[in-house]
Amino acid sequence: MRKVPAVAFALLLGASTLTACSSDPVPTGVTIGWADNTHQAVQVSWKDSDAPNRITIQGVVSTSPSYVKYLAASEPNTWAIPASAFPPDGNYKVAVEIGTSIGGVTSKAALSPMFDTDGPLRPTDAVATPTGNDVVVTWKVPPPEPDFSPGDPLDVPRGSQLYVPVVGTAGQPFRVVGPGTTTTRQVVKNLRPPYYFQLRATNEWTSLTGGEILGRTSSTSLAVPTLWTFGLSMPIRGRTVQQEISCAESLCAARRTSSAGLPVVLLGQSKAGGPWVQVGRSVTQLGGYFDVRVNASGTRNFRAYVPLTSRVGNLSTASSSKPALSRSKIQIASALYSGGNVRNRNDVVTAVLAVRPNMNQQAIFQFWNGKAWVSIKQTPIKNGRAALAFRATRPGMFAYRFLVPNTQYLGMAVYGTATGSLVLRVR
Repeated sequence: MRKVPAVAFALLLGASTLTACSSDPVPTGVTIGWADNTHQAVQVSWKDSDAPNRITIQGVVSTSPSYVKYLAASEPNTWAIPASAFPPDGNYKVAVEIGTSIGGVTSKAALSPMFDTDGPLRPTDAVATPTGNDVVVTWKVPPPEPDFSPGDPLDVPRGSQLYVPVVGTAGQPFRVVGPGTTTTRQVVKNLRPPYYFQLRATNEWTSLTGGEILGRTSSTSLAVPTLWTFGLSMPIRGRTVQQEISCAESLCAARRTSSAGLPVVLLGQSKAGGPWVQVGRSVTQLGGYFDVRVNASGTRNFRAYVPLTSRVGNLSTASSSKPALSRSKIQIASALYSGGNVRNRNDVVTAVLAVRPNMNQQAIFQFWNGKAWVSIKQTPIKNGRAALAFRATRPGMFAYRFLVPNTQYLGMAVYGTATGSLVLRVR
Protein backbone atom coordinates (compact mmCIF):
# COMPACT_ATOMS: atom_id res chain seq x y z
CA MET A 1 0.00 0.00 0.00
CA ARG A 2 1.41 3.33 -1.05
CA LYS A 3 1.25 6.30 1.37
CA VAL A 4 0.12 9.81 0.54
CA PRO A 5 3.06 12.24 0.95
CA ALA A 6 3.04 14.00 4.38
CA VAL A 7 2.11 17.66 4.40
CA ALA A 8 4.90 19.82 5.90
CA PHE A 9 3.92 21.95 8.85
CA ALA A 10 6.02 24.84 10.02
CA LEU A 11 5.70 27.13 12.95
CA LEU A 12 6.85 30.64 12.14
CA LEU A 13 7.07 33.56 14.60
CA GLY A 14 4.69 31.83 17.02
CA ALA A 15 1.93 31.49 14.42
CA SER A 16 0.89 28.06 13.18
CA THR A 17 0.28 27.98 9.35
CA LEU A 18 -0.20 25.11 6.72
CA THR A 19 2.21 25.31 3.75
CA ALA A 20 1.93 22.87 0.68
CA CYS A 21 4.94 21.83 -1.36
CA SER A 22 5.18 24.00 -4.41
CA SER A 23 6.24 20.99 -6.52
CA ASP A 24 6.28 17.28 -5.84
CA PRO A 25 9.19 15.15 -7.06
CA VAL A 26 9.00 14.16 -10.72
CA PRO A 27 8.26 10.46 -11.30
CA THR A 28 11.17 8.52 -12.73
CA GLY A 29 11.88 5.44 -14.82
CA VAL A 30 8.92 5.73 -17.17
CA THR A 31 8.90 2.66 -19.42
CA ILE A 32 6.44 1.39 -22.02
CA GLY A 33 5.80 -1.93 -23.71
CA TRP A 34 3.00 -4.08 -25.01
CA ALA A 35 0.77 -5.48 -22.29
CA ASP A 36 0.73 -8.89 -24.03
CA ASN A 37 1.13 -10.55 -27.41
CA THR A 38 -2.28 -9.38 -28.63
CA HIS A 39 -0.91 -5.82 -28.93
CA GLN A 40 -4.21 -4.39 -27.72
CA ALA A 41 -2.83 -2.27 -24.89
CA VAL A 42 0.34 -0.34 -24.05
CA GLN A 43 1.65 -0.98 -20.53
CA VAL A 44 3.26 2.08 -18.93
CA SER A 45 5.21 1.80 -15.64
CA TRP A 46 7.13 4.31 -13.51
CA LYS A 47 8.58 5.03 -10.09
CA ASP A 48 7.60 7.66 -7.55
CA SER A 49 7.15 8.07 -3.80
CA ASP A 50 3.71 6.41 -3.66
CA ALA A 51 1.83 9.45 -4.98
CA PRO A 52 -1.41 9.79 -6.95
CA ASN A 53 -0.77 10.05 -10.65
CA ARG A 54 -2.14 11.58 -13.80
CA ILE A 55 -1.40 9.81 -17.11
CA THR A 56 -1.73 11.54 -20.48
CA ILE A 57 -0.46 11.13 -24.05
CA GLN A 58 1.66 13.88 -25.59
CA GLY A 59 2.00 14.29 -29.30
CA VAL A 60 5.45 14.85 -30.77
CA VAL A 61 4.64 17.14 -33.69
CA SER A 62 1.32 15.24 -33.78
CA THR A 63 -1.71 16.62 -31.94
CA SER A 64 -2.07 15.27 -28.42
CA PRO A 65 -5.14 13.04 -27.95
CA SER A 66 -7.60 13.78 -25.13
CA TYR A 67 -6.70 10.76 -23.05
CA VAL A 68 -6.45 11.27 -19.27
CA LYS A 69 -6.24 8.64 -16.53
CA TYR A 70 -5.99 9.34 -12.78
CA LEU A 71 -4.63 6.70 -10.42
CA ALA A 72 -4.91 6.83 -6.65
CA ALA A 73 -1.79 6.62 -4.52
CA SER A 74 -2.91 3.18 -3.37
CA GLU A 75 -2.77 1.75 -6.92
CA PRO A 76 0.35 0.19 -8.48
CA ASN A 77 2.70 2.33 -10.57
CA THR A 78 1.58 0.76 -13.84
CA TRP A 79 -1.33 1.14 -16.20
CA ALA A 80 -2.44 -0.41 -19.53
CA ILE A 81 -3.54 2.18 -22.08
CA PRO A 82 -5.79 0.76 -24.86
CA ALA A 83 -4.02 0.90 -28.21
CA SER A 84 -7.14 2.55 -29.62
CA ALA A 85 -6.38 5.61 -27.48
CA PHE A 86 -3.40 6.42 -29.71
CA PRO A 87 -4.33 8.01 -33.05
CA PRO A 88 -2.67 6.16 -35.95
CA ASP A 89 0.21 7.53 -37.98
CA GLY A 90 1.64 9.80 -35.32
CA ASN A 91 4.55 10.09 -32.88
CA TYR A 92 3.82 10.19 -29.17
CA LYS A 93 5.15 9.97 -25.60
CA VAL A 94 3.30 8.89 -22.46
CA ALA A 95 3.45 11.53 -19.71
CA VAL A 96 3.24 10.61 -16.01
CA GLU A 97 2.68 13.37 -13.42
CA ILE A 98 1.76 13.59 -9.76
CA GLY A 99 -1.69 14.98 -9.21
CA THR A 100 -5.40 14.34 -8.79
CA SER A 101 -8.53 15.34 -10.64
CA ILE A 102 -9.48 17.61 -7.75
CA GLY A 103 -6.21 19.05 -6.58
CA GLY A 104 -4.59 19.35 -9.97
CA VAL A 105 -1.06 18.47 -11.09
CA THR A 106 1.71 19.03 -8.56
CA SER A 107 4.79 17.88 -10.46
CA LYS A 108 6.45 18.20 -13.79
CA ALA A 109 5.78 15.46 -16.34
CA ALA A 110 8.01 12.45 -16.70
CA LEU A 111 8.00 11.24 -20.30
CA SER A 112 8.38 7.81 -21.84
CA PRO A 113 10.59 7.21 -24.87
CA MET A 114 9.04 8.43 -28.13
CA PHE A 115 7.24 5.86 -30.26
CA ASP A 116 5.27 5.88 -33.51
CA THR A 117 1.78 4.56 -34.26
CA ASP A 118 2.28 3.92 -37.96
CA GLY A 119 -0.78 2.24 -39.43
CA PRO A 120 -0.70 -0.67 -41.86
CA LEU A 121 0.53 -0.36 -45.43
CA ARG A 122 -2.37 -0.16 -47.84
CA PRO A 123 -2.45 -3.09 -50.31
CA THR A 124 -2.66 -2.13 -53.99
CA ASP A 125 -2.78 -3.63 -57.49
CA ALA A 126 -4.90 -6.64 -56.53
CA VAL A 127 -5.48 -9.17 -59.31
CA ALA A 128 -7.89 -12.12 -59.27
CA THR A 129 -7.15 -15.35 -61.16
CA PRO A 130 -9.98 -17.93 -61.17
CA THR A 131 -9.03 -21.58 -60.71
CA GLY A 132 -12.15 -23.71 -60.89
CA ASN A 133 -14.56 -22.53 -58.21
CA ASP A 134 -11.78 -20.75 -56.31
CA VAL A 135 -9.96 -17.48 -56.91
CA VAL A 136 -6.28 -16.75 -56.33
CA VAL A 137 -5.80 -13.12 -55.35
CA THR A 138 -2.41 -11.45 -55.41
CA TRP A 139 -1.55 -7.89 -54.47
CA LYS A 140 1.32 -5.52 -53.86
CA VAL A 141 2.38 -3.63 -50.77
CA PRO A 142 4.20 -0.28 -51.00
CA PRO A 143 7.50 0.23 -49.19
CA PRO A 144 7.12 1.54 -45.63
CA GLU A 145 7.46 5.21 -44.83
CA PRO A 146 10.64 6.35 -43.05
CA ASP A 147 10.63 5.40 -39.36
CA PHE A 148 11.31 8.50 -37.27
CA SER A 149 11.59 6.47 -34.06
CA PRO A 150 13.54 3.38 -35.07
CA GLY A 151 13.79 0.69 -32.43
CA ASP A 152 11.17 2.20 -30.16
CA PRO A 153 9.79 -0.09 -27.41
CA LEU A 154 6.53 -0.66 -29.30
CA ASP A 155 7.96 -1.65 -32.66
CA VAL A 156 6.86 -5.08 -33.85
CA PRO A 157 8.72 -7.25 -36.36
CA ARG A 158 8.35 -6.12 -39.97
CA GLY A 159 6.05 -8.36 -41.98
CA SER A 160 3.58 -8.95 -39.17
CA GLN A 161 0.90 -6.86 -40.85
CA LEU A 162 -2.20 -8.99 -41.45
CA TYR A 163 -4.40 -9.03 -44.57
CA VAL A 164 -7.95 -10.31 -44.15
CA PRO A 165 -10.05 -10.96 -47.30
CA VAL A 166 -13.65 -9.74 -47.25
CA VAL A 167 -16.32 -9.94 -49.93
CA GLY A 168 -19.61 -8.19 -50.56
CA THR A 169 -22.37 -9.85 -52.59
CA ALA A 170 -25.89 -8.81 -53.61
CA GLY A 171 -28.22 -8.42 -50.65
CA GLN A 172 -25.46 -9.10 -48.13
CA PRO A 173 -22.97 -7.00 -46.14
CA PHE A 174 -19.23 -7.52 -46.34
CA ARG A 175 -18.16 -10.82 -44.84
CA VAL A 176 -14.80 -12.39 -44.09
CA VAL A 177 -14.06 -15.18 -46.60
CA GLY A 178 -10.71 -16.49 -45.44
CA PRO A 179 -8.07 -16.37 -42.73
CA GLY A 180 -5.74 -13.42 -42.40
CA THR A 181 -2.32 -13.73 -43.99
CA THR A 182 0.98 -11.87 -43.79
CA THR A 183 1.83 -12.76 -47.41
CA THR A 184 0.66 -11.07 -50.59
CA ARG A 185 -1.33 -14.03 -51.90
CA GLN A 186 -4.60 -15.58 -50.83
CA VAL A 187 -6.78 -18.40 -52.17
CA VAL A 188 -10.47 -17.63 -51.67
CA LYS A 189 -12.66 -20.70 -51.81
CA ASN A 190 -15.91 -20.92 -53.79
CA LEU A 191 -15.96 -17.33 -54.99
CA ARG A 192 -17.90 -16.55 -58.14
CA PRO A 193 -18.81 -13.16 -59.65
CA PRO A 194 -20.45 -10.82 -59.16
CA TYR A 195 -18.66 -9.73 -56.00
CA TYR A 196 -16.84 -6.80 -54.43
CA PHE A 197 -13.55 -8.00 -52.94
CA GLN A 198 -11.27 -6.03 -50.67
CA LEU A 199 -8.48 -6.59 -48.18
CA ARG A 200 -8.59 -5.31 -44.63
CA ALA A 201 -5.01 -4.59 -43.64
CA THR A 202 -4.51 -4.54 -39.88
CA ASN A 203 -1.60 -3.97 -37.55
CA GLU A 204 -1.20 -3.19 -33.88
CA TRP A 205 -2.59 0.34 -34.25
CA THR A 206 -5.44 0.35 -36.73
CA SER A 207 -6.88 -1.15 -39.89
CA LEU A 208 -7.65 0.11 -43.38
CA THR A 209 -9.00 -1.30 -46.63
CA GLY A 210 -7.36 -1.65 -50.01
CA GLY A 211 -6.74 -4.09 -52.83
CA GLU A 212 -10.29 -3.79 -54.15
CA ILE A 213 -11.45 -6.04 -57.00
CA LEU A 214 -14.76 -5.74 -58.80
CA GLY A 215 -15.66 -9.25 -59.94
CA ARG A 216 -18.21 -8.80 -62.74
CA THR A 217 -20.33 -11.13 -64.83
CA SER A 218 -20.83 -10.30 -68.50
CA SER A 219 -23.43 -10.93 -71.20
CA THR A 220 -22.91 -10.27 -74.90
CA SER A 221 -25.38 -9.61 -77.73
CA LEU A 222 -24.75 -9.44 -81.49
CA ALA A 223 -26.54 -8.01 -84.53
CA VAL A 224 -25.63 -9.07 -88.08
CA PRO A 225 -27.15 -8.12 -91.46
CA THR A 226 -29.62 -10.84 -92.50
CA LEU A 227 -28.53 -10.55 -96.16
CA TRP A 228 -25.33 -9.10 -97.59
CA THR A 229 -23.62 -9.11 -100.97
CA PHE A 230 -20.75 -11.57 -101.35
CA GLY A 231 -17.28 -10.01 -101.17
CA LEU A 232 -18.40 -6.69 -99.69
CA SER A 233 -17.40 -5.46 -96.24
CA MET A 234 -20.18 -6.24 -93.78
CA PRO A 235 -20.67 -4.38 -90.45
CA ILE A 236 -21.34 -6.54 -87.39
CA ARG A 237 -22.20 -4.79 -84.17
CA GLY A 238 -22.74 -5.87 -80.61
CA ARG A 239 -22.57 -4.95 -76.94
CA THR A 240 -21.23 -6.46 -73.74
CA VAL A 241 -23.05 -5.53 -70.52
CA GLN A 242 -21.75 -6.42 -67.07
CA GLN A 243 -23.22 -6.87 -63.62
CA GLU A 244 -21.22 -5.66 -60.65
CA ILE A 245 -21.68 -5.21 -56.91
CA SER A 246 -21.89 -1.83 -55.21
CA CYS A 247 -21.62 -1.72 -51.42
CA ALA A 248 -22.92 0.89 -49.01
CA GLU A 249 -22.18 0.92 -45.29
CA SER A 250 -24.25 -2.13 -44.36
CA LEU A 251 -25.51 -3.75 -47.55
CA CYS A 252 -24.38 -4.56 -51.10
CA ALA A 253 -26.51 -4.49 -54.25
CA ALA A 254 -26.11 -5.53 -57.89
CA ARG A 255 -26.17 -3.05 -60.75
CA ARG A 256 -25.56 -3.04 -64.51
CA THR A 257 -22.52 -1.39 -66.00
CA SER A 258 -20.25 -1.55 -69.05
CA SER A 259 -16.54 -1.31 -69.67
CA ALA A 260 -14.36 -0.10 -72.51
CA GLY A 261 -11.33 -2.12 -73.55
CA LEU A 262 -12.71 -5.66 -73.22
CA PRO A 263 -11.40 -7.93 -76.00
CA VAL A 264 -13.98 -9.32 -78.43
CA VAL A 265 -13.45 -12.32 -80.72
CA LEU A 266 -15.83 -12.77 -83.67
CA LEU A 267 -16.40 -16.41 -84.61
CA GLY A 268 -17.92 -17.82 -87.80
CA GLN A 269 -19.52 -21.20 -88.54
CA SER A 270 -20.02 -22.31 -92.16
CA LYS A 271 -22.56 -25.07 -91.44
CA ALA A 272 -24.62 -26.31 -88.53
CA GLY A 273 -22.53 -28.46 -86.24
CA GLY A 274 -19.32 -27.32 -87.90
CA PRO A 275 -16.37 -25.78 -86.07
CA TRP A 276 -16.33 -22.16 -85.00
CA VAL A 277 -13.35 -20.27 -86.38
CA GLN A 278 -12.09 -16.78 -85.66
CA VAL A 279 -12.99 -14.27 -88.38
CA GLY A 280 -12.37 -10.95 -86.63
CA ARG A 281 -11.41 -9.13 -83.45
CA SER A 282 -12.41 -5.93 -81.70
CA VAL A 283 -12.56 -4.27 -78.28
CA THR A 284 -15.47 -2.70 -76.48
CA GLN A 285 -15.84 1.06 -76.55
CA LEU A 286 -17.70 3.40 -74.19
CA GLY A 287 -20.99 1.83 -73.24
CA GLY A 288 -19.69 -1.66 -73.97
CA TYR A 289 -20.35 -1.38 -77.73
CA PHE A 290 -18.15 -2.99 -80.33
CA ASP A 291 -17.99 -3.07 -84.13
CA VAL A 292 -16.34 -5.66 -86.39
CA ARG A 293 -16.20 -5.56 -90.18
CA VAL A 294 -15.75 -8.75 -92.21
CA ASN A 295 -16.03 -9.54 -95.90
CA ALA A 296 -19.18 -11.49 -96.70
CA SER A 297 -17.87 -14.83 -97.93
CA GLY A 298 -20.95 -17.00 -97.78
CA THR A 299 -23.95 -17.75 -95.63
CA ARG A 300 -22.84 -18.55 -92.10
CA ASN A 301 -23.54 -18.14 -88.42
CA PHE A 302 -21.69 -15.57 -86.36
CA ARG A 303 -21.26 -15.19 -82.64
CA ALA A 304 -19.18 -12.86 -80.49
CA TYR A 305 -17.06 -14.25 -77.69
CA VAL A 306 -15.71 -12.07 -74.88
CA PRO A 307 -13.06 -14.03 -72.97
CA LEU A 308 -12.50 -13.81 -69.24
CA THR A 309 -10.57 -10.63 -68.55
CA SER A 310 -8.63 -10.02 -65.36
CA ARG A 311 -6.61 -6.91 -64.69
CA VAL A 312 -5.74 -4.80 -61.67
CA GLY A 313 -8.91 -4.15 -59.70
CA ASN A 314 -11.27 -5.78 -62.18
CA LEU A 315 -12.37 -9.22 -63.32
CA SER A 316 -15.02 -9.86 -65.98
CA THR A 317 -16.32 -13.33 -66.76
CA ALA A 318 -16.41 -14.75 -70.27
CA SER A 319 -19.62 -14.54 -72.30
CA SER A 320 -20.82 -15.48 -75.75
CA SER A 321 -23.67 -14.14 -77.85
CA LYS A 322 -26.34 -16.33 -79.41
CA PRO A 323 -25.54 -17.43 -82.97
CA ALA A 324 -26.87 -15.05 -85.63
CA LEU A 325 -27.29 -16.09 -89.29
CA SER A 326 -26.20 -13.84 -92.14
CA ARG A 327 -26.95 -14.89 -95.71
CA SER A 328 -24.73 -13.97 -98.64
CA LYS A 329 -25.96 -13.38 -102.16
CA ILE A 330 -23.96 -13.50 -105.40
CA GLN A 331 -22.33 -10.21 -106.34
CA ILE A 332 -22.92 -8.96 -109.88
CA ALA A 333 -19.58 -7.41 -110.69
CA SER A 334 -20.70 -6.38 -114.22
CA ALA A 335 -23.46 -7.13 -116.74
CA LEU A 336 -23.56 -5.40 -120.16
CA TYR A 337 -23.50 -5.74 -123.91
CA SER A 338 -20.11 -5.93 -125.50
CA GLY A 339 -19.80 -2.96 -127.88
CA GLY A 340 -22.71 -1.06 -126.32
CA ASN A 341 -26.49 -1.44 -126.15
CA VAL A 342 -27.39 0.35 -129.43
CA ARG A 343 -27.07 -2.02 -132.36
CA ASN A 344 -28.23 -2.41 -135.97
CA ARG A 345 -30.69 -4.99 -137.17
CA ASN A 346 -29.11 -8.41 -137.77
CA ASP A 347 -26.04 -7.55 -135.68
CA VAL A 348 -24.67 -10.26 -133.44
CA VAL A 349 -25.02 -9.02 -129.88
CA THR A 350 -22.91 -10.46 -127.05
CA ALA A 351 -24.16 -10.14 -123.45
CA VAL A 352 -21.38 -10.59 -120.89
CA LEU A 353 -21.53 -11.27 -117.17
CA ALA A 354 -19.00 -11.20 -114.31
CA VAL A 355 -19.89 -12.40 -110.83
CA ARG A 356 -18.30 -13.10 -107.49
CA PRO A 357 -17.42 -15.62 -106.19
CA ASN A 358 -15.47 -16.91 -109.15
CA MET A 359 -17.69 -19.94 -109.62
CA ASN A 360 -18.34 -22.49 -112.36
CA GLN A 361 -21.99 -23.19 -113.07
CA GLN A 362 -24.90 -22.22 -115.34
CA ALA A 363 -26.59 -18.84 -115.69
CA ILE A 364 -30.00 -18.39 -117.30
CA PHE A 365 -30.50 -15.70 -119.93
CA GLN A 366 -34.03 -14.25 -119.75
CA PHE A 367 -36.24 -11.95 -121.85
CA TRP A 368 -38.96 -9.58 -120.64
CA ASN A 369 -42.14 -10.21 -122.64
CA GLY A 370 -44.04 -7.30 -121.15
CA LYS A 371 -45.57 -9.35 -118.39
CA ALA A 372 -42.86 -11.63 -116.99
CA TRP A 373 -39.30 -12.79 -117.41
CA VAL A 374 -39.04 -15.72 -119.78
CA SER A 375 -36.03 -18.03 -119.77
CA ILE A 376 -34.32 -18.26 -123.17
CA LYS A 377 -31.15 -20.21 -122.74
CA GLN A 378 -28.63 -21.43 -120.21
CA THR A 379 -25.04 -20.31 -120.53
CA PRO A 380 -22.05 -21.56 -118.58
CA ILE A 381 -20.26 -19.43 -116.02
CA LYS A 382 -16.58 -20.30 -115.94
CA ASN A 383 -14.37 -18.83 -113.26
CA GLY A 384 -16.98 -16.19 -112.58
CA ARG A 385 -17.52 -15.08 -116.22
CA ALA A 386 -20.12 -15.82 -118.87
CA ALA A 387 -20.91 -14.62 -122.42
CA LEU A 388 -23.91 -15.25 -124.65
CA ALA A 389 -24.17 -14.21 -128.33
CA PHE A 390 -27.45 -13.83 -130.22
CA ARG A 391 -28.65 -12.06 -133.39
CA ALA A 392 -30.80 -8.93 -133.21
CA THR A 393 -33.40 -9.72 -135.89
CA ARG A 394 -36.03 -7.07 -135.13
CA PRO A 395 -35.82 -3.33 -134.54
CA GLY A 396 -37.12 -1.96 -131.25
CA MET A 397 -36.41 -1.75 -127.54
CA PHE A 398 -35.83 -5.03 -125.71
CA ALA A 399 -34.91 -6.01 -122.09
CA TYR A 400 -32.81 -9.02 -121.13
CA ARG A 401 -31.14 -10.19 -117.94
CA PHE A 402 -29.03 -12.94 -116.43
CA LEU A 403 -30.46 -15.05 -113.60
CA VAL A 404 -27.72 -16.61 -111.47
CA PRO A 405 -28.90 -19.54 -109.30
CA ASN A 406 -27.74 -20.44 -105.79
CA THR A 407 -24.27 -21.85 -105.41
CA GLN A 408 -21.81 -23.20 -102.86
CA TYR A 409 -18.48 -21.56 -102.09
CA LEU A 410 -15.97 -23.14 -99.72
CA GLY A 411 -18.76 -25.14 -98.17
CA MET A 412 -20.99 -22.10 -97.61
CA ALA A 413 -24.23 -21.32 -99.40
CA VAL A 414 -24.37 -18.23 -101.59
CA TYR A 415 -27.83 -17.20 -102.64
CA GLY A 416 -28.69 -16.50 -106.25
CA THR A 417 -29.61 -13.17 -107.75
CA ALA A 418 -30.44 -11.53 -111.05
CA THR A 419 -28.88 -8.67 -112.92
CA GLY A 420 -30.81 -5.54 -113.56
CA SER A 421 -32.55 -5.10 -116.90
CA LEU A 422 -30.11 -4.97 -119.79
CA VAL A 423 -31.92 -2.72 -122.29
CA LEU A 424 -31.04 -3.27 -125.94
CA ARG A 425 -31.99 -0.83 -128.71
CA VAL A 426 -32.03 -2.26 -132.22
CA ARG A 427 -32.18 0.15 -135.21
